[in-house]
Amino acid sequence: MKQTMDITKESTAESTVDYDRTKELKAFDDSKTGVKGLIDAGVDKVPKIFIRPPDELAEELKICQTSLQVPIIDLSGIEKEDRHQEVVQEVRIASEKWGFFQVVNHGIPCSVLDEIIDGIRMFHEQNPEVKKSYYTRDQMRRVRWETNYDLFQSRAANWRDTLNISMLVSDHLDPEEVPTACRASAIEYIKNVTKLGDTLFELLSEALGLKRDHLTAIECGGGRSFVGHYYPACPEPELTLGVSKHSDPAFLTVVLQDQLGGLQVMHQNQWVDVQPIHGGLVVNIGDLLQIISNDKFRSVDHRVLANNVGPRISMAFFFSGAFATPKLYGPIKELITEQNPPLYRNFLVSEYIGKFKAKALDESLLDHFKL
Repeated sequence: MKQTMDITKESTAESTVDYDRTKELKAFDDSKTGVKGLIDAGVDKVPKIFIRPPDELAEELKICQTSLQVPIIDLSGIEKEDRHQEVVQEVRIASEKWGFFQVVNHGIPCSVLDEIIDGIRMFHEQNPEVKKSYYTRDQMRRVRWETNYDLFQSRAANWRDTLNISMLVSDHLDPEEVPTACRASAIEYIKNVTKLGDTLFELLSEALGLKRDHLTAIECGGGRSFVGHYYPACPEPELTLGVSKHSDPAFLTVVLQDQLGGLQVMHQNQWVDVQPIHGGLVVNIGDLLQIISNDKFRSVDHRVLANNVGPRISMAFFFSGAFATPKLYGPIKELITEQNPPLYRNFLVSEYIGKFKAKALDESLLDHFKL
């Protein structure tokens, strides 16, 4: 705790010529207590490593906020052909125009959603000494607790901590590997969202004009990761972000957020609030689905605001495709014509995610794979 307090005192001091950002970042990382550790230490100012650059703060004033709403899609009745086709059309329009939509009546009980939110909260709020055993910057660890995976690449750290459960290399998850605070709720949630992913990929396949099983057959639903985010209340939320703007290095992401809100998506050069719906799940198109759809579907920037109330809890479930095998992905040949030639080169999922992890979160990667 003393180490955290020392970081705080140094970080909140006025800017001086001898300010050493790298030293502060290392001290924060070495504390292994995350952003919550700063709050537990009683900070009342945002440490300098979290403050967004002046040009970014100035640019913020030029971007409009809007009352537009992300599309909401009701999945009830999709076993009936007429309703099924209606939902396919809704998914197609949302994926083309927004890259985001919310689903309701998706089949996952509210009790499962409520329990995982409670479980992730309990993990992050347990004794720091217990959490430290999971703290690492080794991206190959299957279960890890981390704060800002891009801490040493970003221009400003984000105000959040994360529990990461990776099933990229193997679908098998040993329950004993999952922290006890959220073990039962996480395993049940992962099982349910995996099943929902199958349904979503069928709808997305049809929305692209492909056979219903196309995206599943090319293993878009494999290579899964589950992350449980914790956003502590922030004393100066206007100076930092919960998560910087970014798009996802996945085919598809399913997000559960609590009722606090803060998630925003960029639409028509405006930040749109993704209003929490109890029992609803947010779905967004990832970079990899934009590539294989040859830009028919859109992977768009999104972010999370910091808030002076909290904590905010959210879960993101990434479907990243075949990671452990040398499977090449690229624009789907059935979508390519003389009038619609391929826009991207072929790639390995491991290559894409490797490049993503080596850069700052807010740097786009799509252009790197364009022909």
